[in-house]
Amino acid sequence: MDAFYSSGVQFAEMLQTNLPGMEEFWLWVTFLGDPKCIFIIYFPLAYFLLDQKVGVKVLWLGIISEWLNLVSKWFLFGERPFWWMFESGFYKKEDDFPRQFPASCETGPGSPSGHCMITGAALWPVATTLTAWISQHSKSQIAKALPMQVYLLLLLAVGLSRIFILAHFPHQVLAGILAGTGLGWLLQSRVPLERELPFYLWASLSLLLSALTTYWTLISFGVDLTWSIHLATKWCARPEWIRMDTRPFASLCRDVATALGLGLAFHSSSYTQQKGKEFGWLPRGCCAVFSLGLLRLLSDVVQPEHVALWYGVSFVKYATFPWVVVALLPRVVGTITSRMTSSHKE
Repeated sequence: MDAFYSSGVQFAEMLQTNLPGMEEFWLWVTFLGDPKCIFIIYFPLAYFLLDQKVGVKVLWLGIISEWLNLVSKWFLFGERPFWWMFESGFYKKEDDFPRQFPASCETGPGSPSGHCMITGAALWPVATTLTAWISQHSKSQIAKALPMQVYLLLLLAVGLSRIFILAHFPHQVLAGILAGTGLGWLLQSRVPLERELPFYLWASLSLLLSALTTYWTLISFGVDLTWSIHLATKWCARPEWIRMDTRPFASLCRDVATALGLGLAFHSSSYTQQKGKEFGWLPRGCCAVFSLGLLRLLSDVVQPEHVALWYGVSFVKYATFPWVVVALLPRVVGTITSRMTSSHKE
């Protein structure tokens, strides 16, 4: 693997040295590929601007692919460039390279790339839905191919950004893209849409127990699953760049909470009252804009430093996100729209 790692570091060095002034662009792209964006950006946009079923598919594919990415990383033990080059002796003090960034210091193993895998799986329904819609309204082959081209270009850009900031090696990015597109293609038509509440309870519990069982089984066999956290802490340029939300169990907490929150949202009185109502483009656009602002605000809430409290607050936040999108905002906007319509008629 050292051959893959050394060539990957050389490629990252080429990106950093030959593309000066591109730091802000790559950091923005890596943000767009952050799995958190599935829950706070892509899910509400797809839910309101495309179709509710597409939005739910985006969310489920994000949950499933993130869980699979977590478990696969425990087995694959992928190094990350920002620590490997120091541990291996590849780094030389006289070099200006490497340059680390706040997003560089991921604490989990590196293979496959979660940004590429999870984003690729979750956005697959968006690309296919837009392709089908364009095919119904245009005969141009270029127009029909445009959504998939944008989708692939986005994954490529996300992958390059992860290499640029030394979070991943090229082969990890490629593995993430292939896994993500494969999962999207395979699971798009199989994800659950609306089920009874016990289904969501069991789904949430299954995600939690299966991950914990895998974790403790590996621990019992003597596998040290905290090795990556130690290396990230040791070689990150700044201690404040080590964040709790990059730890493996942070993603598990997000997935478990979101699966439960989606079930509670679908079975809330607010959703039941709005179910079946047709919203025009203006109310849907308002819901999309408000959801982006509100979810980002909730996501940026400062969390306590105590580990147990941190996970508790994170769980509550991500369980709330689906309720905000599915139940709260449609009811609020629907109520305002109805009152405006009634006043206009009077």
